Amino acid sequence: MLTSSDELPGMIRPSPWVEHYSALLPAGGEVLDLACGSGRHARWLAELGYRVCAVDRDAAALERLAGVAGIVTVCADLEGEVWPLAGRRFAGIVVTNYLWRARLPDLLALLLPGGVLIYETFMDGNAAYGKPSNPDFLLRPGELRSVAAAAGLLEIAFFEGYASEPKPCQRQAIVARRPI
Repeated sequence: MLTSSDELPGMIRPSPWVEHYSALLPAGGEVLDLACGSGRHARWLAELGYRVCAVDRDAAALERLAGVAGIVTVCADLEGEVWPLAGRRFAGIVVTNYLWRARLPDLLALLLPGGVLIYETFMDGNAAYGKPSNPDFLLRPGELRSVAAAAGLLEIAFFEGYASEPKPCQRQAIVARRPI
């Protein structure tokens, strides 16, 4: 089992938010790593023993996860007209550095009863630190909290504001559970 001081060869360290709260994900359930990019969280979760569905539109990035035990990859356009995850259900959902507001309700509907959402991304004010700077890709104050509550999730932890790690930025993050 990995600890936060351990690293897999060639793996970029997971987000501290994901590291800290990953223990809340239900054991034995499948976890969705949405817009997984290089797969740092998918790898972390697989090493912890979770079955992971890693989804991204970048086929080349997903190829780096081919053959990693515990990870199944899905190459899909998350912003198209058709929701590629329709009908799926997950014990946990992890999202970092990604926002597509139009699909937030669909995303949260994928969470099984007792399932845990771990979500963090950039928010208003991030333009002062670089990209993303487009308001379409920046959360508004309290937005994750509102969306989670509207979906019936119970908040476990919430952060909003300046973060210095991994680089200076404005972030918003939530951990929430769907009631059983």
